[in-house]
Amino acid sequence: MGARSLSVLLLPLLLAAAATPAPRDGEPRSCEAVRKVFQLRQLGSLRGVPEFPRAGVDLQVCTSKNPTCCTKKMEERYQTAAKQDIQQVLQTSSATLKFLISHNAAAFQETFEMLIKLAENYTSTLFCNAYRNMAAEAATHVQEFFTDVALFVFGTDISIEEFVNRFFDTLFPVVYNHMINPGLTDVTLEYAECLQMARRDIRPFGNIPKKIIGRMGRSLLPSRNFLQALNLGIEVINTTDHLHFSKDCSRALLRMQYCPHCQGLILSKPCMGYCLNVIRGCLAYMAEVDLHWQRYIQSLEELSSAMHGTYDVEHVLLNFHSLVNDALMQARVNGPELTEQVKKVCGPPVRKSTQSPHCSFDQNKYYQGLKMFSRDSEETLASRRKEFISHLRLYRAFYGGLADQLCGNELAAADGLPCWNGEDVVKRYIGQKRWAKESVPCMMNEKAKLASTDMGKAEILSEFIASVFIGHQASHVSWVPELLYKHWGSKIPPTVSKEQVRDHMATLIVYKSVESDRIRHASKVSEETG
Repeated sequence: MGARSLSVLLLPLLLAAAATPAPRDGEPRSCEAVRKVFQLRQLGSLRGVPEFPRAGVDLQVCTSKNPTCCTKKMEERYQTAAKQDIQQVLQTSSATLKFLISHNAAAFQETFEMLIKLAENYTSTLFCNAYRNMAAEAATHVQEFFTDVALFVFGTDISIEEFVNRFFDTLFPVVYNHMINPGLTDVTLEYAECLQMARRDIRPFGNIPKKIIGRMGRSLLPSRNFLQALNLGIEVINTTDHLHFSKDCSRALLRMQYCPHCQGLILSKPCMGYCLNVIRGCLAYMAEVDLHWQRYIQSLEELSSAMHGTYDVEHVLLNFHSLVNDALMQARVNGPELTEQVKKVCGPPVRKSTQSPHCSFDQNKYYQGLKMFSRDSEETLASRRKEFISHLRLYRAFYGGLADQLCGNELAAADGLPCWNGEDVVKRYIGQKRWAKESVPCMMNEKAKLASTDMGKAEILSEFIASVFIGHQASHVSWVPELLYKHWGSKIPPTVSKEQVRDHMATLIVYKSVESDRIRHASKVSEETG
């Protein structure tokens, strides 16, 4: 436990011990309690803290007609501490929400990785079991196809239509060589290239490639957008956790939190109305963020509800091998007709002097993985996604009610207790005090300064929603990381290469299912780990 955490635990005890009443003989009261808190908070050296109250002629914010325990240097330290306190309260307030999103973002990404790998395993097993003579040649094309799937889902700007067509283009020479017009040896590279180029005109697989393009477009794109949206949500929280307060806001926070110390009122808390005025003024731009945040959660709900049935990514990926089998069967049935069409375009087959090896796929290894991946109908990816959305929905009004939450839970005095109104301790706060009239409007006028950079971030969030969820630029969402880098200063990782994804997917072995408790509400995880 750090010194700062320890100080938080010891603070109430020391304050109670230090807050002794002033002597009855009329002698000046001591600043001992103020000194203890100043030291406990590690705000600076005690050399500059008075032992007894004195005139505060040099103070700029915590001014008072009475003797004070503060100096100008202390006032500066208090102002820094006030901003740090609010930052810490903000981060604590958003910690559960941030964990909920980040934990599930990682869990969903891992789930997608395993689904892609499992779909690849199914397809490889299909070739080894039903089309063993072409399995070795098809293995490379299968691996490249699912590498492209992973690249797309995790954010690379590639075309689904392009990589699906490329898969069937490269598969056609293998199918022609071993199924339609088999020979003792394989066709030459030049002849294979001719077959690839002719595949889309000859259409040996019928409408199957087009059907796959449609289904994958309707399932992979929402999945990709879903992952990107979760990461964007984390960025929004990170941004609002680290604010740059204006001068007026900093002074208002100082007056609210630490000016009472200058009068020896170390146990006092601000009045609720006073606290709300200050915090709402400092967090004025949150009202703008709140509108985008509510739309963000609504869009996630709509996106999640659309990812179901025939176009659910789990259904599409794990049934890909069935469509491939349908395509191969169609090519076999139409073999004689296809042979004639190929001869017209590429001429008679030209063969090499060597034969390709047979299947080298380790079926035992992957059968073990497939058997241990239990597909419980009650615990599908869709049900986990629905559970996550239901938890996230609880935070729909998070930013709109942030000031009320901070003051109600952390900063302000409880109802019925004496409280600090910015000048003195009172029984209740009257909102028409001079401070509320003058200082709060002054801070509200600082809204443009406070939000000069944050409004840009809110606009990016709005643009992202428009492009991803409404679909204005749905096929070109890779610009989002660049905007995040520009506006948030995030450390966006460099573009992942195809080789890196292929290597990662090659080493990923599916040994078990993604249990229902992998994607849970943050509070449940906190209870278990606590």
